[in-house]
Amino acid sequence: MLKKLSLVAVSAVAFASGAFAAGDAGHTHDVDFSYEGPFGTYDQNQLQRGLQVYTEVCSSCHGLKFVPMRTLADEGGPMLPEDQMKAYAKAFPINDELANPQLFDKDLEEYRTLKPTDNFPALESANAPDLSLMAKARSGFHGPYGLGINQFVNGIGGAEYIASILTGYTGEEKEEAGTTFYENTAFPGGWIAMAPPLYGDDVEYADGHSADLHHVAEDVAAFLRWTAEPHQDARKRTGFVAVFFLIILTVLLYLTNKRLWAPIKRKG
Repeated sequence: MLKKLSLVAVSAVAFASGAFAAGDAGHTHDVDFSYEGPFGTYDQNQLQRGLQVYTEVCSSCHGLKFVPMRTLADEGGPMLPEDQMKAYAKAFPINDELANPQLFDKDLEEYRTLKPTDNFPALESANAPDLSLMAKARSGFHGPYGLGINQFVNGIGGAEYIASILTGYTGEEKEEAGTTFYENTAFPGGWIAMAPPLYGDDVEYADGHSADLHHVAEDVAAFLRWTAEPHQDARKRTGFVAVFFLIILTVLLYLTNKRLWAPIKRKG
């Protein structure tokens, strides 16, 4: 199922340390993700495509240490069949052995394969942060003046920020103190140390979906949003049930109030 995808360091989402520079906050464009709004849900196919990107490219540099392997088969997520999820976990490489001592088998004196009960392996790198919660750690929309009006309309926008970073390169670059920076319209300050990871049409999806630049960036961003909020769909369903019962309770209390006070009002 997981076919070749060549998205370099998704996460480049690259909020690489030391890459921030003083200047404008950058521009984040709005994306109409399927999970937005009170009735929105995650797109299973999009999450599978995002998982494919992470597996083939991003996992070599960025970890998802807070995401259990078993959740890939959960409802509301990529929903891999149980056997595929187990095979995926077993085949997943451990690229940073020192960061995962819990996976070391002392009897065999080697690192064991992952089980569904394990989390994705950790990767400890100052310039390649863990992506488990990245879509919640970054805000794409702000203000004005700290009032949060834009966030009330568009949401926090973490996934939009990720997609904007991946598609925000202008092609300009400069070198400072031996480090090459690339101009990016979405990155704070306008310059980022991560080279452009996407160029468009450099991905072949298993489901035949379009692989142009903005589609691939949005797929990756949606997947990272799911890793940060894996139970969002379930919480929405619970919220609807709670509101439904509150409406019924309100009606019952109103009718009870009318019934209790009716005799007194008639005497008056």
